[in-house]
Amino acid sequence: MTRSLLSALAITILGIGTLARGTDGFNAFTDEGARRYAIHTNPRPVPAALLQDQDGRRFDLQELRGRLVAVEFIYVNCPTVCMSLGQSFQRVRNALPPERLGRDVMLLSISFDPERDTPARLGDYGKRHHADGEHWRVVRVEDRDELEALLRTFGIVVIPDRFGGFEHNAALHLVDREGRLARIEDFDRPLEFAARLESWL
Repeated sequence: MTRSLLSALAITILGIGTLARGTDGFNAFTDEGARRYAIHTNPRPVPAALLQDQDGRRFDLQELRGRLVAVEFIYVNCPTVCMSLGQSFQRVRNALPPERLGRDVMLLSISFDPERDTPARLGDYGKRHHADGEHWRVVRVEDRDELEALLRTFGIVVIPDRFGGFEHNAALHLVDREGRLARIEDFDRPLEFAARLESWL
């Protein structure tokens, strides 16, 4: 092995070690990217859950199989990121072909605060963001075990704060026609997400 090759190898190893130390063993640098890559390459089945929407109607999540479903996770009292999520979802909905809404693609806003987010409160969120209750439904999962299973599947972390609200991560999720979580995208890029949805229609 030549001296220059040994030097290059040593520099590479030193660089990898520095990067590993600076990213907590690569975890801080790759966790979210790795999670999204795993979903994109190996879509994850979404568990069954009974949902109740803003009009009080109950339906099973599995009833939406055969359609693409865009999903966001929110709680109605959220003063910050959920407002941005709602606005992003509006932009997604507005960018999709109107004739495909409801028939080929649905939007679901799922509350992770079902005790407080009654159908009336879900309706308030829907009115605020122009969710029509047909193409875009705002729902809660009344069964705590079903909700926890959904949060685990989608990788949503919800932590109560000191003010009666929650800290939580946020993204736009795509469930494919087979009922599998197939994509996770940044919520601040709604038009790119809409383009992805449209390419799957």
